[in-house]
Amino acid sequence: MPIQVSGVQYSGIWNISSQANAKGANTWPVVGPALYTWGSNSGGVFGNLGLGDTIPRSSPTQVGSLINWSSVSGFYHAIAVKTDGTLWSWGAPTSGALGLGNLTDYSSPVQIGSLGTWYVVSGGRSNSFSIKTDGTLWAWGKNNYGQLGLGNRTNYSSPVQVGALTSWLKITAGQYHTGAIKTDGTLWVWGEGDSGRLGLGNTTDYSSPKQVGSLTNWLSVACGTYHTTSVKTDGTIWSWGNNTNGELGLGNTTTYSSPKQIGALTAWASSSNINNFVIAVKTDGTIWSWGNNTAGQLGLGNTTNYSSPKQIGALTVWTTQAVGGTAYSRAIKTDGTLWVWGNNTSGRLGLGNTTYYSSPKQVGSSTSWLTVSTTYNYTAATRT
Repeated sequence: MPIQVSGVQYSGIWNISSQANAKGANTWPVVGPALYTWGSNSGGVFGNLGLGDTIPRSSPTQVGSLINWSSVSGFYHAIAVKTDGTLWSWGAPTSGALGLGNLTDYSSPVQIGSLGTWYVVSGGRSNSFSIKTDGTLWAWGKNNYGQLGLGNRTNYSSPVQVGALTSWLKITAGQYHTGAIKTDGTLWVWGEGDSGRLGLGNTTDYSSPKQVGSLTNWLSVACGTYHTTSVKTDGTIWSWGNNTNGELGLGNTTTYSSPKQIGALTAWASSSNINNFVIAVKTDGTIWSWGNNTAGQLGLGNTTNYSSPKQIGALTVWTTQAVGGTAYSRAIKTDGTLWVWGNNTSGRLGLGNTTYYSSPKQVGSSTSWLTVSTTYNYTAATRT
C-alpha cells in the first residue's frame, strides 16, 4: 500500500507518483527528504520542534541529519513516519499523546515500538492516529469525548487498534473529533458532536466510528476545531459544523449538522482547516480561502472575514500541499517554493521575524520543498 500524505502518494523507498508532486511525476531523486521545523516550542516547555531543546525558531531548522522522513503531523506534539515505516514522536506527552507508554516530555524524536509497518499519521489536540500498511487504524492519547474511536472515554499512552477492520485509508484528527476515509470511499467520523461537526444530523458525541451518509465517493476530510470540510472524487467540496466566522464557506454564518455543498463547482482538489478558517486548492492550481481572518491568515491582503471562497492572488501554480494552522497558513508552489502568511507569533512563519503578513511571503529561496504539515503553532515541512 502506498503512503498517503495530504493527497500525495509515496511508494518504494522514496519515489513520488502523484500529480501533487511539486516537480512533476517521478522526477524526485530516490532519496528520503530532510525534516525542518520552526515556530513555537510550546512555550519553552515541551520541545515539539524535535530539536533537542525548548527554544522557539523563526527560521527553518533541520531535525537531526537524517534524510528519511515521510510525513509529520501534530498539535502540541509531533507524530511522524519515516520512509522505513517506523513511527516516531516528540513534544508534549499530554494524556499519552506520544504513544510511548508514559507521560514524559521528549524534545527529540523517539521511536514508538520497533515495527516498520506504519504509513500515515495525524495528530490532534493531545491525541494521535496512525494507519499501518495492512490497513488497520491505531489511536492513542486523550479520549475525553471518545475521539479515539475505541468505544470508551479512556486515555491510552500506547497505540490501540480501532476495531478490527483492514480497510482504513486516510485519517484526520481535529481538536476533539476525528474523520477518516476507508478504501471503499466511505466517510467515517467520531468524537465530540457539538455544533454538528460530525455531520450526522445531530450534536451527539460518539466514541466509535459512524458513517456519514451512504456515499462511496469521498476523497479527503479535514477536521478543524469546530467544523469539518471534505472533498469528493467528483471535485465538489462540502462542509458542516460551526459557522460563526463563515468557515463553512456557504455565504452565511449558520451552523449545519449535515454536509452542505459549497457552491456548484466540481474543480476542488484539496482542503485544510485546523481552526476556524479554510485553505483549499482547485484542480487548476488556484488557491482559495474563507472564514476567520483576524491575523490575515486568509492571505487576501486584509483582516476581513469572508463566508464564501475568495481566491488568493491570480496564480495557477499551487499544489495540494496547502495547509492551515492557528491563524496562519502555508503552501507549496509547483516550483518547489514554500509560502506563508498570517499570525507569526514565535516565528511560526519561518521568515526570521515575528511580523504578521496578510499576503503570501516566500520562506527563503529553496525550490525543493516537498510537504508541509498541518500543525497548531509551529511548522513541520520536508524538502529534498
